[in-house]
Amino acid sequence: MNELTKRQAWLVGHLDVWLFGGMLIWISILELRPENWKAFLMHVGISAIIQIPAFVFSWNRMRWLQQLTSRRYLLYWLFSYGVCLPLITALCIVFKPGDRSVGSLVTVAICCISLELILSALVYYQQRGRHVGWVNKISLDKAVLVSLLLIAITLSVMAVSSMDNPRYHTKEQLLIGYEFDGYKILTRPGLFLGFIAQFMFMYLCAYLLYYINSRFLVAKVLKQKGMVIYIMSVFALMAFLYPVLSQLLAVLPINKLLGGIFSENPFLLENAFGGLAVIFLTLPIVLALQWAKQNNRIVSLEKEKTRAELDLLKQQLDPHFFFNTLNNLYALSLQQSKQTPESILQLSELMRYVIYKGNEATVPIREEIKYIADYMQLQRIRSKIPLDLQFIQHISDESQPVAPMLLIVFIENAFKHGIEPSDGPALLHLQLTCTDRQLYFSCENSFEGGITSATGIGLDNLQKRLALLYPGRHVLKTAVKNYTFKAEMQLDFS
Repeated sequence: MNELTKRQAWLVGHLDVWLFGGMLIWISILELRPENWKAFLMHVGISAIIQIPAFVFSWNRMRWLQQLTSRRYLLYWLFSYGVCLPLITALCIVFKPGDRSVGSLVTVAICCISLELILSALVYYQQRGRHVGWVNKISLDKAVLVSLLLIAITLSVMAVSSMDNPRYHTKEQLLIGYEFDGYKILTRPGLFLGFIAQFMFMYLCAYLLYYINSRFLVAKVLKQKGMVIYIMSVFALMAFLYPVLSQLLAVLPINKLLGGIFSENPFLLENAFGGLAVIFLTLPIVLALQWAKQNNRIVSLEKEKTRAELDLLKQQLDPHFFFNTLNNLYALSLQQSKQTPESILQLSELMRYVIYKGNEATVPIREEIKYIADYMQLQRIRSKIPLDLQFIQHISDESQPVAPMLLIVFIENAFKHGIEPSDGPALLHLQLTCTDRQLYFSCENSFEGGITSATGIGLDNLQKRLALLYPGRHVLKTAVKNYTFKAEMQLDFS
């Protein structure tokens, strides 16, 4: 893995610490409402002491997920959040540093645990390849509408709660204060719903401008006609819409209650400037979305191209294997060997693997090993020369997924270019080490003749497949020494 990739992985792996730090600062600002840096830093420092277990666990989360068993990881989690966090919180409550209230300290601990539960749930779904379906289906437009509705509800709650309060409600107007009164909301449901509808209508007027700008002006006019026609189209749109929208907003009952925030004259230029501000302030967002959509389309096309290239390489590889095997069976049939039926059965198992498993993205490493063992058994049946065959395996998890039909290329190459042409004893030494983070495979075989006799089309195709399947996460090396050809492959799963 290159240095840039490692740095990106490091940043992503420690993102949780950044999230806990951001939450800590927000708690300090919202609870304390500090007026100077001294009070703020004191509050942050005490909160950080409580969050020490969260910082330590988050910093090591990715490493522990890779190195520890599920049971041991759960024990670490319970010790951090079930023992250390409550213990530190209790000590802070006893000593009360900085005159912090008990409720303030408990709030920090509760928020800390709540954030950790969210992060743990996300890790759980990501590790198992699951996703929260309804969240993924929410488009940006729908997310904006939901956000506007939540803002409208929040403002309505504060507006109803501020009514009949002399601090906010006078004969001239109603000021929306940072208030919450559940009794007023429950006893005035009609007023509450009316406020929601009117606030939502205000926001939908701005959303209409954003929607037209996103779906038509930018997507069609700006893209096809250029910037000058786009700007003129924006002003033309405002000429048609701003008087109508201004009039609709002015007649809303809440407009008078709030002191006439929208003028009764719908042709005021201030209203047009407000509409233009909505369009031009959201323009960077719209352009970013257009770029992201175009980039996703390009990435999708590249994936399809990669998949087509990979399929082509497999088609080049599979006939190479079958031609070798059919030659083996042909030789056995000429000899009228009793091993011919067994060899045909062995070939059928290999064909079944190639047809069904070879088309899958990954297979468990144990199935790839069995495929190799069957292939070597078939080769040994027809081989008439002494063969020093060794296969050393160190597998930590037999279910570890790996791309199919990778390891067999080395062995096919060894038999075709090294062992089969040999007139005397030959050797084939294999070594496989596989963990959840890395795979190492080496194949060493004897050969006769020049260096070119030890290589073939299989290794060239393998190099191309690795570049597509494990870009930047693989190493393939070959070496020749004393009529011995050695190929090594290393894959990074992290």
